[in-house]
Amino acid sequence: MITQIKGLHHVTSLASDPQQNNDFFTQILGLRRVKKTVNFDRPDVYHLYYGDEIGTPGGVMTYFPFPDKARGRAGTGEVGITAFAVAEGALDYWQPRLEGLGLDNIVREQHFGESRLRFQGPDGETLALVEVPDDARATWSGSDVRDDAAIRGLHSVVLNLSALEATADLMGMMGYELAGREGDHLRFALPDSNGAGIVDLHHMPDSNPSREGAGSVHHVAFAVVDRTEQLSVRGDLVEAGYEVTEVRDRNYFWAIYFRTPGGVLFEVATDEPGFTSDEDVAHLGEALKLPAQHAHLREKLEKSLLPITG
Repeated sequence: MITQIKGLHHVTSLASDPQQNNDFFTQILGLRRVKKTVNFDRPDVYHLYYGDEIGTPGGVMTYFPFPDKARGRAGTGEVGITAFAVAEGALDYWQPRLEGLGLDNIVREQHFGESRLRFQGPDGETLALVEVPDDARATWSGSDVRDDAAIRGLHSVVLNLSALEATADLMGMMGYELAGREGDHLRFALPDSNGAGIVDLHHMPDSNPSREGAGSVHHVAFAVVDRTEQLSVRGDLVEAGYEVTEVRDRNYFWAIYFRTPGGVLFEVATDEPGFTSDEDVAHLGEALKLPAQHAHLREKLEKSLLPITG
């Protein structure tokens, strides 16, 4: 069994408009943009990172905004819900805030005994806020969101799957324990996590496969402390028969990727070196940061990438 995983590291999704995406996560949800960079494989597309003051692993949401990209189609083989943790009682603040800002499909409900507020993001993606008692993670205090209601990091993801058994086995191999069953959902949780230690499996045997587009989650990343632990995890996955990429330098972490039995793309990312490796804390996310291999494109990219204000 893999023991090095500490919970979620980040979730990366697709969007259609960088300014709209930035405004939603910074002005409506009150997160900080901690990095403005580009997609390693498509440098003409931004890669935007949102989180707390320093982008602590376990609290980071990232987006590739492809201008005018068509919306994805919900279905199996994808992340259906990305959830963030807030303090107990905070939904009484968030529900009227989101309703007043005109968000769609706001639903307040109980899920595995937790109070949850589901809603849609700007590209139709399903997001949620979940009340969690005694979550001591730091929040970003630079927005107009009330401090005691602010997002404390990621809570969980829900994987939409046509069959559960193989992915359930994978979660067990990754150190997760079955924590409950509710209807067509299984909940897996890490006994000792970074605060983002829950993965729900949603059984959808009669649904069509998803189609990737704006609003779709591209991949889910799990956190390990460093490269040594990452290589150990990679070895265990390869031994179990998974096709795992070589380690890739993503500037702010090192990453490996593999496809799960249910079709969802998983990443294992290191906590090191972090988002302060090329910017000081006071100015995170302000300048366009380029990986070394794309540095020669700066002049071109600064002219072609849509400007983001705020």
